[in-house]
Amino acid sequence: MTPQLEEAARRIVAARTSRTPFVGLPSALQPRSEAVAYDLQDMVRDQLIAAGHGRLVGYKIGCTTRVMQQYLNIDHPCAGNILARGLLRSGAVLPSNAYVRPGIECELAVELWTPLEPAQAPFDAAKVAASVGGVFAAIEVVDDRYVHWGSLDAGTLIADDFFHAGLVLGRRQTNWDAATLAADLSALTGVAWVNGKEVGRGRGADILGNPLEALAWIANHCARRKVALPRGTLVSLGSLIQTHWLEPGDVVDIEIERLGPVKLTFSDR
Repeated sequence: MTPQLEEAARRIVAARTSRTPFVGLPSALQPRSEAVAYDLQDMVRDQLIAAGHGRLVGYKIGCTTRVMQQYLNIDHPCAGNILARGLLRSGAVLPSNAYVRPGIECELAVELWTPLEPAQAPFDAAKVAASVGGVFAAIEVVDDRYVHWGSLDAGTLIADDFFHAGLVLGRRQTNWDAATLAADLSALTGVAWVNGKEVGRGRGADILGNPLEALAWIANHCARRKVALPRGTLVSLGSLIQTHWLEPGDVVDIEIERLGPVKLTFSDR
């Protein structure tokens, strides 16, 4: 921990909690490597927890599909934290004015029923399959909380949890066999609608060719940082569609076959 990292975290959290569009960090405070960006993310997480955003409950993974890598011009996965205050259930109603520019993504999410420990690394798709206890259709709420996100370095986006602002879960589905889980999830199709109009669709296989590859990626990422994924950890594996930005009053529905629907409404104030 350095004074520069502390100041960078303070600036990110201040902009995020005040809903002030963030211009970015001055050059002297920008993380100089991806490893430093994740150290800064940890500090942002701790400050958000201290500000009442709740405990760490899981992780989101961005840029696991070609459509999102092309949209953000980042060619590798990036992780962010999910805190308890942002964890919601289908049917949630959110105030539009709680965000700078809210958006949604159609996500596959999983819950771990056995932990993934650093000592077990390296992980692959087959190794993590046995730890999955629940599978969900989910809406990730994202927030373009920047003056111009395209001008920001990837390290700053990582430090600020890669646009994450919440996760809306559908029903937990548990009728899965570890031996066929990768193939089953890869075959699923998900569709998103806003105000009844389709805005995107994709398949599970769009996530790194196999959604469990994304789970293995986050397990290996955490293992390198000496962080365990305990039982109950939620992991949102990636968006099947390009981010869709919303207007006040929009109603969002997604459905992933075999996983069911998820609904979210943004109030007009």
